[in-house]
Amino acid sequence: MAAAGLLQGPPPSLADFRLEAGRKETKKAVLGAGSPGVQPKAPEMAKFLSQDQINEYKECFSLYDKQQRGKIKATDLMVVMRCLGASPTPGEAQRHLQTHGIDKNGELDFSTFLTIMHTQIKQEDPKKEILLAMLMADKEKKGYIMASELRSKLTKLGEKLTHKEVDDLFREADIEPNGKVKYDEFIHKIVTPVRDY
Repeated sequence: MAAAGLLQGPPPSLADFRLEAGRKETKKAVLGAGSPGVQPKAPEMAKFLSQDQINEYKECFSLYDKQQRGKIKATDLMVVMRCLGASPTPGEAQRHLQTHGIDKNGELDFSTFLTIMHTQIKQEDPKKEILLAMLMADKEKKGYIMASELRSKLTKLGEKLTHKEVDDLFREADIEPNGKVKYDEFIHKIVTPVRDY
């Protein structure tokens, strides 16, 4: 498993999540950057977290740090991750804890939490998940499925959508009710953030 190889050895400390100097367009925090003698565990560890992300994670983490000791209970990990938009399964949350040597009654600090969030976000790829779901529906591998078939899947499988929610989704993605849905166009339309300005 690729994620397991990332986290060999001790997790990086909060000091390892530093702003990379010299970036003018975007200030991003990079694991291991700026710390003398600290090398990333693998090339994948050089993924970026923005300062805004770190601040958002810290704010949510602090809400569950009831005793203000800089730690949350292991039992709160999945709730905190979900509050921040990640979608870990109970098994994934347990594996994250095991990777860091934390039992279900233990606690984790913020730097460990950042490492876990970083790992979880990397493994959750909405484009890939949507594409896999659409490929399973496209038995003849035509590169598209009919809108009626997509509607059926969205209202009957997984986290079921209502017909109104599907109508709204189709309207936002410019899909005709009886038309064809091409994977690449559909995925691009639904995962691209809507401009709010």
